[in-house]
Amino acid sequence: DSPEIKEEVLRKDDRFLTLLKDVYVESRDPPVQVKDGGGKHLPTKQEEKRLTKLGHLEALDVKKVSKGKISLVEALTLLNNHKLQPQVWTAEKIAAEYCLELHEVNSLLEFFIPFAVQEFPKETKKAITSRKPKQLT
Repeated sequence: DSPEIKEEVLRKDDRFLTLLKDVYVESRDPPVQVKDGGGKHLPTKQEEKRLTKLGHLEALDVKKVSKGKISLVEALTLLNNHKLQPQVWTAEKIAAEYCLELHEVNSLLEFFIPFAVQEFPKETKKAITSRKPKQLT
């Protein structure tokens, strides 16, 4: 709070300023070391793409995917096609149609099964709605 301390803090010292002007800092980054990825190559930006086969569901999904991959809508479509017509939509045909590896298609068909929608018979609904509610007295 004393004025002498405030004045000392705000005062510029010419000797220090001239010494500060003579300071030169030079910085160098250490050489970059590339780690060996074990023979794996990084993916290139120019991957081979293919157009998706979506038909009437085209607006719901991406337009292009990398070869060897499928979109979500395509996966659901091919699983449903295989479920409805397994003798027509075989693993070999799916692999050729969607540019996939045969062992990956076999795994997909083995472990992913689309849901089946089942409706309850109308008699069950009648039995539930025909009961009269109890009246409170």
